[in-house]
Amino acid sequence: MRMVLSESLESCGYTVVTSENGADALEKFQEDAFDVVVTDMKMPGINGMEVLRGVKKISFEIPVVVMTAYGTVNTAVEAMKEGAEDFIMKPFSMDHLEAVVRKVMAKKDGGGRGEPGHDPRGSLSRGKTFVTQDKPMLTLLEFLKGVSRSKSGILIQGESGTGKELIARHIHRYSDRVHMPFVGVNCAAIPHNLLESEMFGHERGAFTGASRRRLGKFELASGGTLLLDEISEMDMQLQAKLLRVIQESEVDRLGGGGPVPVDVRIIATTNTDLRKCVEEKKFRVDLYYRLNVIPVKIPPLRERNGDIALLGEYFLEKYSRLGKAAKPTLSEEVACMLEVHRWPGNVRELENVIERAVLLSGGGTILPEHLYLENEDEENRQPAEAALELVASQGTTLREMEKNLICKTLEREKGNRTRASEILGVSVRTIRNKLNEYKSETGGGNQESGVR
Repeated sequence: MRMVLSESLESCGYTVVTSENGADALEKFQEDAFDVVVTDMKMPGINGMEVLRGVKKISFEIPVVVMTAYGTVNTAVEAMKEGAEDFIMKPFSMDHLEAVVRKVMAKKDGGGRGEPGHDPRGSLSRGKTFVTQDKPMLTLLEFLKGVSRSKSGILIQGESGTGKELIARHIHRYSDRVHMPFVGVNCAAIPHNLLESEMFGHERGAFTGASRRRLGKFELASGGTLLLDEISEMDMQLQAKLLRVIQESEVDRLGGGGPVPVDVRIIATTNTDLRKCVEEKKFRVDLYYRLNVIPVKIPPLRERNGDIALLGEYFLEKYSRLGKAAKPTLSEEVACMLEVHRWPGNVRELENVIERAVLLSGGGTILPEHLYLENEDEENRQPAEAALELVASQGTTLREMEKNLICKTLEREKGNRTRASEILGVSVRTIRNKLNEYKSETGGGNQESGVR
């Protein structure tokens, strides 16, 4: 039952977390942020009524939907008195469940909780918050708030791991479609011969194996937002069909008898230069202009140096909380190494590095030996040469040049101060004093996130 309910809601664009009993559910709810809770009434250990009361103690604002096959009028009345948002009697159809969840979400998002997407408990676990203190990024986020209510196509370009999906969710969160589904399609992950059915749906018997009618992503996202992830990977023939859907606002299911009207706001993402794909005849020029009404370029992490320490702290808290361990601290060497690393994998790479370091450190201080930083093509270059090139490309001051040189050398030498001091021709004490200075500099000042 859990699997069926989960798959049904996920097909509507919701992110679903499941629990096999009430105690586990309350523990997850305590540690994470959720928009709706759907609970059975009769369960081993803690029953649905106790889950309802537990959720309301933690956060009274979060709606709870109770379902049961053992319900009576008195049970329903009791659940409503305890704060249940709705009550579903078994057996029920998936359409009924989806309608109830959609109604509850619409009511919740329109209920004046403040800004959409705000989590009063400041949860870090769901990974749907764009964390930044970079001024250009904050300006971009504010700009996207302003255009979020239009239906114009948005094309988000950026390297892998920069947070393109988070930006798309940010746009959806501030749009007037926030109470409707956000549905994503990874065009690179689905085989070309299945992508058409996935996008537009099919009728029963449309092809071998089509045992039942299936709604496509366009219909599932109708009224909401459709994210076309890695749009450059889409087959040219399918691009033509996509263009028609965008122009006509209707889809034709495979094997269907007629068009079905849809109303979606399309956001496309790519980690390649889509304009170059057009010039190379790998992407339709007419579709490109349809999608690129509002172009968005996300800078890589190496161009947002001020975000590295902020994101490091964010992930430290996230993974120490998930691991139910004490939050570790970063040693001066590690903080330096993180700051000068080029991060070819961007934020995703930083998150992986911190997650691994939290596990290896055991809740203490994270040391260089707890890090695994992949070397780039400049692996065999001298640390001074690499640091000087980095400084030249960023146009930094003499003091920042000194800091980059020390940190880059420490990174190359895996945090070994003695070896770094020998290479730089200074004492170990000098290295230690400089690291303390840098730590005090980064430790001061206020930090804020772009999406709260």
